[in-house]
Amino acid sequence: MWKHNNTYSIHNKIELVKGGADYFELLKKLLAHAKKSIYIRIYIWNDDKTGRSIANQLIEAARRNVSVFIIADGYASQGLPKSFIRRLKSNGIHFRYFEPLLRCSHFYFGRRLHEKIVSIDENIALVGGINFADRYNDVDANPAWLDYALLVEGQAAFEVFQYCYQQWGHKEKLPQAAINQTLSRQNCSVRVRFNDWVKGRNDIWKTYFNLFNLAEESITIMCSYFLPGRVLRKRLGIAAKKGVKVKLILAGPSDVMLAKHAERYLYRWMLRNGIEIYEYQPSILHAKMTVVDDHWVTIGSFNVNNVSAYASMEMNFDVRNRPFAASVQNVMDDIIAKDCVPITGKSPVFNTNIVKKFVQKTSYELIRVILNLSTFYFKQE
Repeated sequence: MWKHNNTYSIHNKIELVKGGADYFELLKKLLAHAKKSIYIRIYIWNDDKTGRSIANQLIEAARRNVSVFIIADGYASQGLPKSFIRRLKSNGIHFRYFEPLLRCSHFYFGRRLHEKIVSIDENIALVGGINFADRYNDVDANPAWLDYALLVEGQAAFEVFQYCYQQWGHKEKLPQAAINQTLSRQNCSVRVRFNDWVKGRNDIWKTYFNLFNLAEESITIMCSYFLPGRVLRKRLGIAAKKGVKVKLILAGPSDVMLAKHAERYLYRWMLRNGIEIYEYQPSILHAKMTVVDDHWVTIGSFNVNNVSAYASMEMNFDVRNRPFAASVQNVMDDIIAKDCVPITGKSPVFNTNIVKKFVQKTSYELIRVILNLSTFYFKQE
């Protein structure tokens, strides 16, 4: 049985990848150059232009005798036609769904596979928040949702491969890492972090808890559905009160208005605690990325809310590298300056009548109830 190493590995090469055309062009190149294996764990895979293009690239890889293994979430990807899946399987691709406890077309009960992982040839991994669908790509002049992933080559990528290998259920012994000499000269500290409350894993939650405690100068969070639980909210408030500059980049337009109303219910608490809020405007924000003190970065599929904490399987990369963290901070500051609207006590979102205030409060309480109903059956194993 594979055992997760909770420490940083140092022999890694990394690159921040923006979603949209940049991500899918990179993914296409990686799939085209795969020689041994491809493992994919994905939340949403749609039968659209982007989804079909990826399927074609995977079929080409399988025809080159690359072993391809795919697990898609059984709820979020249930729209894939049977013919789509048959075509994958008939070309030698191993495909299966991660099935929830109970589901139908309008109901879901059980933990979700919310990861977005691509593992190639054992030492390359692409992990972030980007699903296989047109809305995450730049298609037909429609801007992609804002998202990011991290490309890693080296020891941490091999650990991702080990995880994918074990989760598929292979009976053969895990292969040993073979890090090439070029990568052995790299020196970027990276660790793989998981969240799967059913299995007793809360690594990513602990990353956020510890980063909020360690922060001395700044915390910048970019998050699509920011609804931290009581403990993380308290730690973030303490950090702000001790002088840490806390900035939140949150969604302006949203695909889940219930979550957006609930999020805005927390704005007053945020502003009271000296936390700066910026709403992203050009498209829907879907990224999940945080930088602390120009030193640490965490990026992946984990949203800072209780769905990710208690109801989903998630993966993030933590990076401990000052030049990289500073570059990511610059990216986020540029987004704030060019694409965001600052939220203050005088912003239109606060000029709400009693009905809108009621909607925000009710949305917040409703989400709490939904979380309790959807996760109460879990038992940590």
